Amino acid sequence: MPSFDIVSKTELPDVDNALANMTREMSQRYDFKGSNSKIERNEGVIVIHADDDLKLKQMHELLQGHLAKRGIEPGVIDYQAVEKAAGQSVRQNVLLRQGIDKELAKRIVKEVKGGKFKVQVAIQGDELRVTGKKRDDLQDVIQFVKGLPIDQPLQFENFRD
Repeated sequence: MPSFDIVSKTELPDVDNALANMTREMSQRYDFKGSNSKIERNEGVIVIHADDDLKLKQMHELLQGHLAKRGIEPGVIDYQAVEKAAGQSVRQNVLLRQGIDKELAKRIVKEVKGGKFKVQVAIQGDELRVTGKKRDDLQDVIQFVKGLPIDQPLQFENFRD
């Protein structure tokens, strides 16, 4: 029976390369000379250390630009609350979204079932498996899900006949 998986993955080596390029650019920029601003990644969390709110905003723009150059969509990053550090410096955690959370998975299943497609959708951990009798039905579901207003980027893989 034909099937495919709906997943949301971020390639961490690409994120590391984007962060390395961002650090290199920050070391060469005039407005970052003499600042203690830095960025680092620990597992699925990026930690931004900035001297003040203005530098933090500039680092957000740099981060989004360098991730876009690497083909990583901006919906992957989830900014957390800004924390005050020593003096005027600030710290912010940025989560990298991996996998589809329960609420989004239930919403996608509900939307596909509401679309009256002749397929079955099963939640398997942090991904969705869509099965159907015809390949055309599965391709219609892919186009339907791509058209949904979802801020998290989704990938479609393991398409099997």
